Amino acid sequence: MDLKQLKYFIAVAEEANIGRAALKLHISQPPLTRQIQQLEEHLGVQLFVRTPKGVELTEAGQLLLEEARNINALVELATDRTRKAGQGELGQLDVGIFGSAIFDTIPKLLQAFRRKHPEVNVVLHTMDKSKQIDALRQRRINIGFNRVLAPLPDIVSEVIATEQLFIAVSEHSPLAQFDSLPFDTLGKEPFIAFPNTGRPNFVDKVFNICQEQGFLPRVSQEVGDAVTAVALAASNFGICLVPASATSLKLPGIIYKPIHDLPASAKVDLSCVYLKDNQSPLLQSFLATIRELRQQS
Repeated sequence: MDLKQLKYFIAVAEEANIGRAALKLHISQPPLTRQIQQLEEHLGVQLFVRTPKGVELTEAGQLLLEEARNINALVELATDRTRKAGQGELGQLDVGIFGSAIFDTIPKLLQAFRRKHPEVNVVLHTMDKSKQIDALRQRRINIGFNRVLAPLPDIVSEVIATEQLFIAVSEHSPLAQFDSLPFDTLGKEPFIAFPNTGRPNFVDKVFNICQEQGFLPRVSQEVGDAVTAVALAASNFGICLVPASATSLKLPGIIYKPIHDLPASAKVDLSCVYLKDNQSPLLQSFLATIRELRQQS
């Protein structure tokens, strides 16, 4: 028994007439009759009895019709799901995340992607830059998000957002009274640096900008992530410099101050990273969403 025979059987059963079924299937009547006979021989049962008007299902035929319709539905479902998978509309997308962008930019991207591709299961994996690179190469994730990535021959780094920088200060700090702050505040106040892993990274970018301006930050704390840095700033342990996406992090006692003399270089890129040879339809669909939002911003 094959799918073609089942298709022919369903047509004859629904039309109750071999001639009409042949017209529906766009074939001649003799080969359709042979296919039904071969199916009956294979199963060892009679599926139809002839009547003056055509054919009627036997009890065995009625049972086969129910099962054949179920099989046909499963085949159609499998065909549809396979087609969607090939078009990047179905499957699992594994995404590596780390850093302040998870507070704003990345959720917006994921929401936009899910609206367009609701049948794709998006799984997030929290991992720093080096672990993202390893996971990409081992194909455990499809794409990652990070900042300040050194060039790698097998990895594409595609900028998705360029963010302004803000100074996070405690509401109890004397700095809280000012509407904006000068950039050299970073060299005058205790500075909370982050992250302390995955070099080069965001804090290296900050140090380079400060050096260009003729000073270095007064580092009092080095921590692993933006949440810890902002929490320490809220408790008046010092100040920290954060990308615009991190200002979505609302903690008690924290205020984000714009910088009124921000150097032209004092911006930070957020990039998505993926294997150069990864031609996954899912990845291509996700990249299309990223690029579309990038154009709109």
